[in-house]
Amino acid sequence: MERFKPEEDEVVGRYMKTPDSSSLRLFTSGCTRLDLVLGGGWPLGRMSNIIGDKSTGKSLLAIEAAANFAQCFPTGDIWYREVEAAFDQPYAAGLGMPVERIDFGVKKFDTIEDIFEDLHEKIAEAKKSKQVGLYMVDSLDALSDRAEMARAIDEGSYNLTKQKKLGELFRKLIRDLESTSIALIIISQVRDKIGITFGRQTTRSGGKAMDFYASLIVYLSHVATLTRTIKGEVRATGIRVRAKCDKNKISLPFRECDFVIRFGYGIDNLQSNLEWLESCGQLAQFEIPKGSIQKVLKTWDKASEEDYLEFNKSVDDAVRKHWFKIEEDFKPSRQKYKGMIE
Repeated sequence: MERFKPEEDEVVGRYMKTPDSSSLRLFTSGCTRLDLVLGGGWPLGRMSNIIGDKSTGKSLLAIEAAANFAQCFPTGDIWYREVEAAFDQPYAAGLGMPVERIDFGVKKFDTIEDIFEDLHEKIAEAKKSKQVGLYMVDSLDALSDRAEMARAIDEGSYNLTKQKKLGELFRKLIRDLESTSIALIIISQVRDKIGITFGRQTTRSGGKAMDFYASLIVYLSHVATLTRTIKGEVRATGIRVRAKCDKNKISLPFRECDFVIRFGYGIDNLQSNLEWLESCGQLAQFEIPKGSIQKVLKTWDKASEEDYLEFNKSVDDAVRKHWFKIEEDFKPSRQKYKGMIE
């Protein structure tokens, strides 16, 4: 597993390229620990699926993906297909999303077929131009299909047309997507399974198509609501989220991490990194006493941009180094077939 040797990784700005998969290009999610869980970041030419309950940061991850993609690829195309009619562009812009660069679409996207036709067009263009792109769908659950739209509300059905259409869509597009430099990120909402007594209690709409065709499947869950008291008033200022990668075709699966989302700011990468280093007993290298992270964060909030970025990078490097060391410790001591084939 050469991927877990940080000294061999080539890092250019916020874009990571791993030497063991020269054809696979990645860009950061905006969260160092999530990048490590994913295997380096969001991959180009692959499909990623973000799943979560309400208010777990699904759209925020898409917003941060767009912001980081724009930094990594200044001339890249970004398409955001928001079908829930609940997207706040000014708020997203305040979080760093380059809304002036994003194609939000001139028509409404109500059905699976609408998305298929639009995505097929973008993939065909990218295959000719070799252009880098990011295509996001928020969210899959808000999409219907044309058969359902044409059906009367009191007309019965087996309710399987959407699943069939999704399977057909991905069968037709997934190979073409792989031959491009377009990262496809699809957001899904969780649904409760009825009558389940073992295994995962939730699922998402659309059948099994996403399970088969997505290279990354990330489940988000709400861990805690963060509050702050000012002048006797207690208000929520953020949430703590847990991300678990249930499927990973570019790195090791079933890794998970916690990170902090601050309302009006986005993922607090520094706080998330420091908290993890503290849990691993690795804060001594920064001369930070245990239990004083909040005090340190307040101090660095007042620092200059240059000093803050330098400190953030040093913490980021420490997190990566310790993560790779842990992965190396979990690595099998021998290769199963080494020396058996001459």
